Amino acid sequence: MKVTTILPAYNASKTLSKTVSDIPRDAVDEIILVDDCSRDNTVEIAEQLGLIVFRHERNKGYGGNQKTCYTKALERGADIIVMVHPDYQYDPKVISEMIAPIEEGRADAVFGSRMLKGGALEGGMPLWKYSANIILTKTANTILGAHLSEYHSGFRAYSARLLRSIRFKDNSNNFVFDVEIIVQILLHNFRIDEMPIRTRYFEDASVIKFWAGCWYGLGILDTLFKYILHKNKIIKFVQFE
Repeated sequence: MKVTTILPAYNASKTLSKTVSDIPRDAVDEIILVDDCSRDNTVEIAEQLGLIVFRHERNKGYGGNQKTCYTKALERGADIIVMVHPDYQYDPKVISEMIAPIEEGRADAVFGSRMLKGGALEGGMPLWKYSANIILTKTANTILGAHLSEYHSGFRAYSARLLRSIRFKDNSNNFVFDVEIIVQILLHNFRIDEMPIRTRYFEDASVIKFWAGCWYGLGILDTLFKYILHKNKIIKFVQFE
């Protein structure tokens, strides 16, 4: 299986080299970076590191960046696609362990979870964010009938078959993309596995600020409401078909 790691990047020049150096080359065949119109020298560093680079001429947002990442990886023949944020918050050294359930046919997607085994608080996640994560996760699990430990990780692996089967291009261009794609996965009865990971919270790591986090939370609730309407055939949403 061809394994491609994708890096959705925005102003990642300070942490990109460290992130890439930790990606296990014996497990990954190709690394693609999509730059979302950064204002620093992210692109130059990525090219120096020998990555395959695509650049947005205008900022499309986090979700818009992921859409390009997955599209380019699929076009280049990836069988498994691993998303890693290039801000060095997640540890890509465990990619081999993450993709194993997909390679062995036991899962269609694997999420690295900060909430398992205390990884979030040990890594320095702000308490307000930790509490909001728990509340939103319990709400989503209740509505979706799922049993995930978190919905917001930026370290994920997907099979190409899964990505070709869902309408991820119809999702939001902002951060709620990560929850919308989970809804799509569950609606199509794909299997999600989770593995505990540790994260790092430091000055150069990207963290959603409090008010932006509030808007993100409202976006999640809106997505769950749309799911209820769609599931009960009250209103059909194209992205969930």
